[in-house]
Amino acid sequence: MTGGTRRRPRAARRSTVAAIALMVGGAGLIAVNTYASASETNETNQSGTTRLAAGAAGSTVDCPEVADSLPELSEKALAGVSDELAAMDTQVTDAYQRLTRMGTAPGAGEKVKGEVLDPLEKSRAESIGRITDSIGKSTGERPSGLDDLAACEVRTAPGGTTGNGSGDTGADGKDSGDKGSGDQGTGGDGGTPPAAGGENGNGPEATDFVDIRTVRPNVNRAPEARSGASRGSFSVDCGVNENKNYNTDNVIVAPGVTNGAHHTHDYVGNQDVNAFSNNDTFAAAGTSCDKKGDKSSYYWPVMRVQDGTQEFDQNNDGGGKEGNVGKILTAKQAEIKYVGSPTSKVVGMPKFLRIITGDAKAFTNGTANANAHFSCTGFEDKVQLTDKYPICPKGSDVVRSFAFQSCWDGQNTDSANHRSHVAFADANGNCAGGFKAIPQLTMRLVYSVPTPVIANGQVKNAYAVDGFPEQLHKPINDHDDFISVMDQNLMNQVVDCLNKGRNCGAGTPPENGNGAGKGDDDGGKGNGESDDKGGQGGNDGKGDNDGKGGNDGKGDNGKGDTGNGGATEAPAKGGTPNGQDEAKGSGSSGDEAVKSGGTAGADAPRTESTVASEAQRAQSGANPDTSASPSAVSRPEGGEDQEPAGSVNPAPQAEGSQGSLAETGSQLWPAAAGALMLCAGLVVLLRSRRHTARR
Repeated sequence: MTGGTRRRPRAARRSTVAAIALMVGGAGLIAVNTYASASETNETNQSGTTRLAAGAAGSTVDCPEVADSLPELSEKALAGVSDELAAMDTQVTDAYQRLTRMGTAPGAGEKVKGEVLDPLEKSRAESIGRITDSIGKSTGERPSGLDDLAACEVRTAPGGTTGNGSGDTGADGKDSGDKGSGDQGTGGDGGTPPAAGGENGNGPEATDFVDIRTVRPNVNRAPEARSGASRGSFSVDCGVNENKNYNTDNVIVAPGVTNGAHHTHDYVGNQDVNAFSNNDTFAAAGTSCDKKGDKSSYYWPVMRVQDGTQEFDQNNDGGGKEGNVGKILTAKQAEIKYVGSPTSKVVGMPKFLRIITGDAKAFTNGTANANAHFSCTGFEDKVQLTDKYPICPKGSDVVRSFAFQSCWDGQNTDSANHRSHVAFADANGNCAGGFKAIPQLTMRLVYSVPTPVIANGQVKNAYAVDGFPEQLHKPINDHDDFISVMDQNLMNQVVDCLNKGRNCGAGTPPENGNGAGKGDDDGGKGNGESDDKGGQGGNDGKGDNDGKGGNDGKGDNGKGDTGNGGATEAPAKGGTPNGQDEAKGSGSSGDEAVKSGGTAGADAPRTESTVASEAQRAQSGANPDTSASPSAVSRPEGGEDQEPAGSVNPAPQAEGSQGSLAETGSQLWPAAAGALMLCAGLVVLLRSRRHTARR
């Protein structure tokens, strides 16, 4: 009978309804937040490229490098082999992109094998077969062992972080240490893979960055110069690619192949460099260098800040389609300098010599050819990083530096692997195996980079150098490329300058003699170049054999193409430490032309900067003349805001970094509120039940 049924009090029913409402609402907020977080790891970005799924993040395709196992080849055979090697790069890139679309669904391992690794191995085997056929026809002997290099594997980036992010830096510009603290310098235990991070899901991740002030000093002193050393230097100014000369080709490694690099390069120097260029087009091209006799090509991967900018190549091969996204940064400075050997005189580079330093695939290939160096202005003589991007303190800029191989086999301008015709000097500065010392090319690129912010294991405002997509934008992959196209007169000047222990070229002050300034370099252009003779006397149009031109720098009163007596209107670099102020000289001697530049180049590159205080120099023990590499010399800029490595305050002084916790809270508050509502609902429900039971 209904009349005998006890009904719960109205207040209890209301409490129960309120509790259930709180629990449902809280669960809903948690679910929405979880769904949103999951979507962020598998979303489609603005370029239409699908990001890595959460479980696939940090995974890549790892294949043996076939080029490292090739014998020496004729130029004809090398052309066909290069085509196949470029095709294999594309095969790996395509396989990586298939991998990123798979995620970690049940059975993904078999799917990866069937849809990624097996087809990749088949296509690589076919390319290797064509390579061996080509070599066999050229040499009469098919190389053995290449077939074993067809198979690839999926590799997961090790977890964990590195202690100091770098091994010790050796005097030749390569690392003499152990490259850090473990596999590829990551030092992790290989456990749960980290998220790959990055705007496009293929890096860099938070563990690829380190506050440079927390890194112990790791720069070794260079070998002491011996008797007979070539102690000089020769600088050229080729600009910073102000005219935005970019492409994704690589004429050294993949001649005739469009997008052979799969990433974008900056080019300075020679202005006609692409996949289809050759020695003839190099020689006929214009140049961005101040020395018009230098038509060499200097090129390197661009650096980008991943800030959501839709660059011109956002939807192009080599750009956004292959994971290279964000705003391209133009270097503030691009210092190019040739230096000598600490043990011997140098000989001239042959025209069209090709050199690659570093390895664009070092993350998967290993560090045998890696030669990346990152630092911050004010820290270069103390810390050089190979497997980390530095987070620099306020007032300090990011620096990439390179020191190229300085020993040449004396015969070849290239080789099958693009490495064996040149080599680094040993730890004492000697060239081994009959190789000859040549001028060592060094480069220093300085960038103003928005400071990355790391919070909750994620990096915002990340920056990275372009690379092959499967290399996950790791800093260890940084590299630089060079093709020597100097005319013989200019190369002779470089060699003479180095062997006589002089400092010449862009940004250097004049050397006085016979009561007047030089008639060459920045003082007067009387340097014997094809278009800047500065006079008719002496050797190579230098006037008095060394460009001094007698007593007035005029080169026996001859008129050079660039000014009266090789001085008028000659650019005189000076006024700032980086030589960027280009005042015009108007005097009749080399001295006067440079004096009008403001400071006569007294603060020229490769000298101890006057920006840093004496106290800072004493604290750091800086001695640029004996630092690790000619391209890694300390130039403190904004020194008063900087702190030494190992500072007790390692937090980066980034503008806007205070907002990171607030941003994190804005992402987490729905889940937190949902959990609170769920708990409150449970409490109300339990109290309501206890109250009803007592009644």
